[in-house]
Amino acid sequence: MNAITTRSEADAAIAQVTGLIDKLSGVVAEETALVHAGKIRKAAALGSTKSELAGQLFTRAERLKANAKFLLGVAPAAVTALNRGQEAFRAVLQKNMIVLATSHAVSEGIVRRLSGDLARKAAPQVYGATGRTTPPNPKQGKPLAISKVL
Repeated sequence: MNAITTRSEADAAIAQVTGLIDKLSGVVAEETALVHAGKIRKAAALGSTKSELAGQLFTRAERLKANAKFLLGVAPAAVTALNRGQEAFRAVLQKNMIVLATSHAVSEGIVRRLSGDLARKAAPQVYGATGRTTPPNPKQGKPLAISKVL
């Protein structure tokens, strides 16, 4: 890690991190909107951009962490603004995580229901000792094949 030794280096480093946070926040917000709209394929296409920006952000943020005392001494206002930007980014990430978790839960529910419906259709329609139809035996069910192509 390069040490930050001047005020201009500090301002430039903080501006780089702030810019990366803004770009990544925009990509994550776009992904959230696309997943929310059900456009999973388009959202998945953002993965490489998101990954690249996150890697750059991590590298540059580590440099800031290594020089935290110096930055607080020479640019306290810029550090405070960066912290506000990070809080806003956390809110964007939180919303993204909620939308992704909801999408995952919905798709999992659809697959479980489909699997159950297929198992019921494949099971013989016979009556048990109580006069009611017997539920399908989960051990005798046929596997469900799913294509993961988005």
